[in-house]
Amino acid sequence: MANVSAPAPTLLADLGGTNVRFGIAHPEEDQPLIESSIRKYHVKDYASMADAAKQYFKETGHEATRAIIAAAGRIDNGETVKVTNNPWAISAHTLAGELGLEWVHLVNDFAAQSMAVMLMSPDKALRDGHRELERIGEPAVPVIGAKDEQTFVVVGPGTGLGVGGLLIRGDKVSVLQTEGGHAGFAAHSAEDIEILKVLNLRYGRVSNERLISGQGLVNLYTAICEIAGQKPDETITPEDVTKRATEGTCPMCARAVQALAGIFGSVAGDLVLTLGAWDGVYLTGGMTPILLPWIQTHFRERFEAKGRFRDTMEKVPTQAIMNPEPGLIGGAALAIVEAGGTPLHR
Repeated sequence: MANVSAPAPTLLADLGGTNVRFGIAHPEEDQPLIESSIRKYHVKDYASMADAAKQYFKETGHEATRAIIAAAGRIDNGETVKVTNNPWAISAHTLAGELGLEWVHLVNDFAAQSMAVMLMSPDKALRDGHRELERIGEPAVPVIGAKDEQTFVVVGPGTGLGVGGLLIRGDKVSVLQTEGGHAGFAAHSAEDIEILKVLNLRYGRVSNERLISGQGLVNLYTAICEIAGQKPDETITPEDVTKRATEGTCPMCARAVQALAGIFGSVAGDLVLTLGAWDGVYLTGGMTPILLPWIQTHFRERFEAKGRFRDTMEKVPTQAIMNPEPGLIGGAALAIVEAGGTPLHR
């Protein structure tokens, strides 16, 4: 990331396999992401990121002098990214030239989501009635920047399972990017062991992502059906599982979402122990808002069940990110850093 001394309007993009979301940040403002500027476009409708961005500028009338793009893929030397299930290959230097910008910076989407929590508040109400950050469990929510040193876990299921750390050291903020979603699944209950046996026969090695993700929810459903001696619906989707669980029309679906929420708690708790993230956990990812009813019921017990560390884990706060635009909000936080500021204490 470059050192930039002066704030300037910044184009933000949150790029996934299917959609790209754009917004504008004014880093000097108290609320840097301009909510009215947010638009979503289908990747398949445009030949390139440049074409989609030009359409965004044309439709909205907004202007920017630089850009920060959070992409669901590995950033190669800060210059290029190829997003999974997305035909666009992006070069930061080339895109800056095509859009007439000073620079374009590429960041991993999970790095942006990790930074986003610094601009979020549990007191902010969303249009759907939820809070921007929903408290899970009893521990009081942390104040980011309240101590000189803080370490947080940021973890969440979507297409895959993202795992990261947010480290506060004085006025410096850094994001620890990991591939923790691919760490091996550790069974903690008799049902976990049976599920692991089923998935081990199917996949060999079983990672956490095989259970805590969109496809993971389907994996849990089919494994639970097999354990119960029932024939699974071979065409079922993650959306079907949560819908049928909500409607109460499928006991196997209900058990699958309960199992995912509990295993999610186990994995998040293990991450706290691994990183020493005693200051708290933020649950993010596209599935977290959908799974919130089950997370509120089944997450904390497994999160806290860490043997000799139970007393410690009972004090670790957990919150669910309910704002639908964590990637853009995180991009706005990065724009503040790029402008020589800090998102802390805002």
